[in-house]
Amino acid sequence: MKLIKPLPPNRSFEQILNQYVAEKSIAENIKKSSRAERRHIQTTMYADLFNKVPDHPRLTRRRSVELTSIANKSKFSHVSRFLNETSVCVEFAPGDCKFSFEVAKRVKFVIGVDISDQRSPEDNTPDNFRLIVYDGWNLNEIEDNSIDVVFSDQLVEHFHPEDTKLHFELVYRILKVGGKYIFNTPHRYTGPHDISKYFSYEAEGFHLKEWTYAEINEIVMGLGYSKFHTYWSGGGVDIRMPYFYHAVCESVLGSIPPKYIRSVARLFLPSLCGVAIK
Repeated sequence: MKLIKPLPPNRSFEQILNQYVAEKSIAENIKKSSRAERRHIQTTMYADLFNKVPDHPRLTRRRSVELTSIANKSKFSHVSRFLNETSVCVEFAPGDCKFSFEVAKRVKFVIGVDISDQRSPEDNTPDNFRLIVYDGWNLNEIEDNSIDVVFSDQLVEHFHPEDTKLHFELVYRILKVGGKYIFNTPHRYTGPHDISKYFSYEAEGFHLKEWTYAEINEIVMGLGYSKFHTYWSGGGVDIRMPYFYHAVCESVLGSIPPKYIRSVARLFLPSLCGVAIK
């Protein structure tokens, strides 16, 4: 296969191709599966991937204190302004839960919600943290209207497109009135952002769909959220921008072929960062 993007300095062509083939195969199974079938696939998909790709960057980051610290600092730039010592929070897809553990130092309680328990046995879990392993849809362990802040980072792009609305519906259910869902996901016009970026101009790996502000706005407002605040977010900088800004940028950039859009789009839409308010 031909590369369309330079290799990262710490990985070979063979390693990148191996990850691409593994992710694409699993992703294709998910895309053509029913919702019931996806429940079973999702419980083992990351274990299957990591077995096939032992050099996966996600595993590398877990083993690095420095990389974990950098990632947590970036996440805090999105959520810290919405937290206080009385906040009850939920993080969807906390992974190794290290970020949730940091948030727990600053709030009343944190609940992590994920499809598997990915914590390290060596980590000390805070007393004010609880992990819930769920099937991706049902979350009866959390009461309706009980959560102040929900947050996720690099999650929405991993949902099957048919399931994204269900996720935002679930979040709406557990949030208190006035509660906030802070999320950050790759913008489609700057992608693809998964491993397929080295071989394709469309996401073909574990990013089952990369979104635009217009598409997410339609979902959020259609579910009854009272407001959807949008942000220009990149390089540790978050600037709240009117939705009109993102709508205009997407309207203009959407006419450019994917092959040429990435470098331009990164200036105006570095990521898709939003706050949906119940």
